[in-house]
Amino acid sequence: MPLQKILFKPGVNKENTRYTTEGGWYECDKVRFRQGNPEVIGGWNPLSTATFLGVCRSLWNWVLLDGRNIIGVGTNLKFYLENGGIYNDITPIRDTVVLTNPFNTTISSTTVLVTDASHGCVTGDFVTFSGASAVGGLTLNGEFQVTVLTINTYNITATSQATSTAGPGGGTVTAAYQINVGPEVQVPLVGWGAGGWGLGTWGNGIGSTVALRVWSQQNFGEDLVFNPRGGGLYYWDAGGNLTTRGVLLNSLGGNVTFTNASPTVVTSTSNILFTEGAALQFAATTSLPTGIAAATTYYVFEVNGLTFKLLDSAGNAVNTASTGTGVYVSLIVDVPTTLNSLAVSDTSRFVITFGCNDYGSATLDPMLIRWSAQDDPFNWTPDPTNQAGFIRISHGSEIITTVQTRQEIIVFTDSAVYSLQYLGPPYVWAPQLLGDNVSIMSTNAAVIASGVVYWMGVDKFYSYDGRVQTLNCDLRRFVFSDLNQDQGLQVFAGTSEGFNEIWWFYCSANSTVIDKYVIFNYVEKIWYYGTMSRTAWLDSGLQSYPIAANYFTNTATGNLINHETGLNDNTTGTAVAIDAYISSSEFDIGDGHNFGFVWRVLPDLTFENAESTPAGALPAVAMTLQGLANSGSGVTSTASQPVSKSNTYVITEQFTGQIFTRMRGRQMIFKISSNQINTCWQLGAPRIDIRPDGRR
Repeated sequence: MPLQKILFKPGVNKENTRYTTEGGWYECDKVRFRQGNPEVIGGWNPLSTATFLGVCRSLWNWVLLDGRNIIGVGTNLKFYLENGGIYNDITPIRDTVVLTNPFNTTISSTTVLVTDASHGCVTGDFVTFSGASAVGGLTLNGEFQVTVLTINTYNITATSQATSTAGPGGGTVTAAYQINVGPEVQVPLVGWGAGGWGLGTWGNGIGSTVALRVWSQQNFGEDLVFNPRGGGLYYWDAGGNLTTRGVLLNSLGGNVTFTNASPTVVTSTSNILFTEGAALQFAATTSLPTGIAAATTYYVFEVNGLTFKLLDSAGNAVNTASTGTGVYVSLIVDVPTTLNSLAVSDTSRFVITFGCNDYGSATLDPMLIRWSAQDDPFNWTPDPTNQAGFIRISHGSEIITTVQTRQEIIVFTDSAVYSLQYLGPPYVWAPQLLGDNVSIMSTNAAVIASGVVYWMGVDKFYSYDGRVQTLNCDLRRFVFSDLNQDQGLQVFAGTSEGFNEIWWFYCSANSTVIDKYVIFNYVEKIWYYGTMSRTAWLDSGLQSYPIAANYFTNTATGNLINHETGLNDNTTGTAVAIDAYISSSEFDIGDGHNFGFVWRVLPDLTFENAESTPAGALPAVAMTLQGLANSGSGVTSTASQPVSKSNTYVITEQFTGQIFTRMRGRQMIFKISSNQINTCWQLGAPRIDIRPDGRR
């Protein structure tokens, strides 16, 4: 027989039996394809030695006017701004209270009992105490994590043991409570009380889940607008510093002064520019001028820079009669106070919320879309003088997520896909139904690459390039039969534009944490997969490398990791080999009618960019040949009917001329693997030398 070239179709196909997919690849891990040839993926290194608290599921990158490159990092416990490898905590404060003697200590214990009536905490929340005096030998100023006991009490852990049993004590203490933390994974609920009211048969609950904490975030200019799903709408002003906490958007009216006049003239002293028709309320923190009432809505008119006048709800100009001027805190009204996700329209500069409370209501409507006035994130009151407005879509039960493209925002509900386009006045934003009976797995399961939107549904993959269509997937059964649907909200997508790839990370069937990924190469139209634990992904032109978030379960901390840099797994800062392999489908030796005897292999490999190990060893790959007597669906990488044992050869030179072997069979499986540091390889087209060896 002549030399037989071992050349396989690019991509991995597991939709059929191993023999049916002859001529292709069947199994792999941590490999990709370059112009049809498999190679090991690039390495990864931590962004810095710093870590953050919690599981990160949201990343956003932008640059401030002063040139600082910022990454917003949203975890289930906190929200951070990363710059220069440092994670700055800007988690918003939900409540600040003054307590009197709240602490009780126990001798030789680090556990401290705190009493605060109706504290509103959940276990895992963070509180910062200031102004405390010593009690039991402890001065409890600083940040602590809470373990809730009752609605009025909770425990914290001090950094040292108390020297006595004491309390209540601590004096006058200011407690600043951060917003409630969220779950790190989905929590299945069953039995009575699970699911919504009225769902299920009488006397029986239905299955439900507690959604894990996912943040939406996007920059408005150099500032940041962000929110936790189901929570408030927060704003971070870049005019402060990287440790300034985000605040509720409807509290950003700032300070104003009133000039007594008919009508009164109001001046913003916080450089907040108000637009015509903006709605305001004033807090009763001091005595307001005669003619101005607290908790009453007024409307802005005759704006002139930082000054404006007020109208009441009847449209009458507001006058003041008291003497002098005063400084009072203003509260913006009509801003959504609870929402599921947000977007900032890049060119037309609207802040848009998806799934939010309606005007005058505190109840979240999961299908309602609202947007601010153009160029004004503080004004949400619809008026003929601005373009603020709202619309409710109807297909589905809730809006899951959105993806912004060049001319439209793609809106995903749990059963349909819409296009939201800017039309200008009077309609402003209008939705158009693109597809019905279309699913999406999670809020982070969609991504855009080269102008096309790709996403993972609950049982298939989709794309949108002007029309919604099912994405042909050679790994569909493999992925969805080994996917933990109860943890589907953890699924997230990311791009690796340098390699024309879409990555989806998911939990395998027996895992509650992400441990697998599947990749679609949208240029070569091929699929491959592997194992890896990540929680979020960012592929930004503002960064040198794609960035992923990692989580350490033993310390409940995470870090950011640069991908496609170096040759090794440096997750913990120490180089570990990337364990990579790819294995073929079964293919016939010769024509498959007779047995063949393989006696020689001519490898074709390149080790370009590989390095020697610190011990001086050359980079190496293992090439495995496995002969089979017969094909069969039960055959795996360790064949059930081998003719001879698998022969494995270690190759350390890319120009190795030939390898002598002894392999007999009708079919063969070819595998190449590596598990040594500093190894980088690409497979070409090896050849095998065969002699006829009779029948069987």
